[in-house]
Amino acid sequence: MAKIKIAQNPTFPALVQLPRVGDDPVPVEFRFRYLDRLALADLFDRWNSARDDLAERTREPSTRWSDITAQEVGFQVEQLKEIVVGWDLDDTFDDEAMHRLVRTCAGAPKAVIDAYQTAYTSARLGN
Repeated sequence: MAKIKIAQNPTFPALVQLPRVGDDPVPVEFRFRYLDRLALADLFDRWNSARDDLAERTREPSTRWSDITAQEVGFQVEQLKEIVVGWDLDDTFDDEAMHRLVRTCAGAPKAVIDAYQTAYTSARLGN
């Protein structure tokens, strides 16, 4: 019988189908930060609260789409910074590149977060 440790590795890899405008998604390996169930629940609570706040601001009559988009980009960058610790892209993994990824590829944050959540779902289901 195989022996394993209860403790999870602090990081794990997962493939992200990174969307490309006018082209097929490209599989890119990202390295993610492991969070236990309580920390993951806290993370999702904070994200949901921030998302609700952002949605509320869109209802204000004087709201400009450019302002909301800038706030959404900032929120998504912060989301990715909380879970991503590296990637297999030609671009160096740093804050500037993270901002460029989110600004230039509107579907990237969702693809990255979906891959992160899928890794947890697969682990929970026993692969």
